[in-house]
Parts: sequence; C-alpha cells; structure tokens
Amino acid sequence: MFYSSFIFKEGFSVERSSSTNRFQPLSSVRSGDGVQITPDVYGFTTQIVNVYMIGNPAESNKWVLVDAGMPRQADKVLSAAAERFGEDHQLQAILLTQGHFDHVGGLIDILEQHPVPVYAHPEELPYITGKKDYPKGDSTVEGGLVAKISPEFPVEGINIGKHAHPLPADGSVPGLPEWKWIHTPGYTQGHVSYFREQDRLLIVGDAFLTVQQDSLFNVLSQKTNISGPPPSFTLDWDAAENSVQKLAALKPSIAAPGHGKPVKGAELVEGLGMLSNEFDEIAKPDHGRFVDDK
Repeated sequence: MFYSSFIFKEGFSVERSSSTNRFQPLSSVRSGDGVQITPDVYGFTTQIVNVYMIGNPAESNKWVLVDAGMPRQADKVLSAAAERFGEDHQLQAILLTQGHFDHVGGLIDILEQHPVPVYAHPEELPYITGKKDYPKGDSTVEGGLVAKISPEFPVEGINIGKHAHPLPADGSVPGLPEWKWIHTPGYTQGHVSYFREQDRLLIVGDAFLTVQQDSLFNVLSQKTNISGPPPSFTLDWDAAENSVQKLAALKPSIAAPGHGKPVKGAELVEGLGMLSNEFDEIAKPDHGRFVDDK
C-alpha cells in the first residue's frame, strides 16, 4: 500500500494516499455544475462524479455531505457549499456510499478543514482505515475504453483514522432522522444507498447509474441512460442484481446517482424497471475477471 505523507489535524493522524492526491484527467460537460433536486438536497458534479449536499439553506447553515468527489476537487466542493450555505457554513458529517477513489478523492482535504465524522458500511471501513486496497480494474471485461483504462485508476485504501465510523446497524442515518441507509452490495461489498421515504428520494451511489459508464463518450457527454454499476470494478454481479431489484422495489420518485444526471418520473420508472427485470441482458458483461470467477 502506497502512502506519500502524513497530515496532523486536531489530534488525528491522516495518511494521504494516491487515491486522494492523484489527479485524474477525466472531466464531463457537467463538471462544476450544481442541480437543486429538492429544497434541501443539492447535487454538485466533480469532473465525472456527483456529490450531494443535504441541508436547507433557508433554515440553517448546517449540512451533510454524501461522498467526497474526485481527487483534488475538495476546494470546489467547499466553495459550492459556501455559495449555498454561506461562508460560515457548518459541515456536520460525511456519508459515504463506498470507498472508491472517485467517491473519497476529496475526503482528506475536506477533513483537514472540517474534522467531522465519516460514516460508511462496516464492510467498507477497511478501505478508509488503511487496512485494505480494492482490486485493480478489469481491463478484460466486456466494455468500451473506460474498461480498457480502468487498471490505471487508483485503488489504494486511505486511512482517515478516528474520523471513520460505521453506519448504525438499525439503518438509521446519524443527524438525518428522515433518511435510512440501504445495503446495496455488488459493486463493492459495503456499498450503500440512501433513501428518504417522505418524497421517495434515492441517493444511489453506484448501485446503478444514469449514464453508461463503459462508454467514454457517454461519460464525458453525460448522455442519460439508466444502466448497471461500472463493469470494470463490480465484484459480485449476482449481488449487484439483487441490489438493483431491492432499490426498484422502493419505487423511488427521484434517483440521484453517483454518475449521471438525476432522473425522475416516467423515465425513472421505465428505465429502472427494465434494468431490474433484464439485468443480465442490460448490465452484466458476457465475460470479465469478476464475471468468470463466479
């Protein structure tokens, strides 16, 4: 495991790894854009991945961040938060859907300025506490150019020390009583999604996407297409299918994905229903290291 430096912040030691400090030269047309999904949920795109800010600026300057975006993008996330909540904004916690580099890339830099608790599924904690690395991306998987270059993406775990906490076993979300977390493994063992019953808003992570991730053109152009998880890194396709079916059963009104645009209404109902019913045909590759090992 490679670590390049140590940072000390308010009594915590944080190890800086290549998964958080190695800039990735991929950027979509939506990079730097924000979208208000509901009055208290705001999406912001860092290069090719979305983070979500939960909190209503009309009521408070306190907010919660879901995922931390691409490496070296923390300042942009915090600038967007300052614009939304004010310069004196108060980040309360960070919720992770997973620990892959594009979802924790800004984590250490954000924690340097805002040393808040970070919550993840217990099976994902080893990847943010320095105990495990992810497998390298599978370049042999059926797919496009993104699959071919996936082994170059960083897979090193990071260590955020005492900031890391397990999500509560009862499915509740600390500080957000209207939300619950749902274990949606497949892409990673500890992948989770977040759901609010009152408006049926679903923050998906990478359990399913609204852009075809194995197409570089679609990733960069953000052409909407409800599809399965990224094929190069999905470890368990049976679990991934079960997770999609579990989320479809919730009948979400709005899906806010890790990659792609938020989708709602008939487009979501039809697209997610088709993905759930025809997962093998739509999402599962015919071959690949994680396919053939099953």
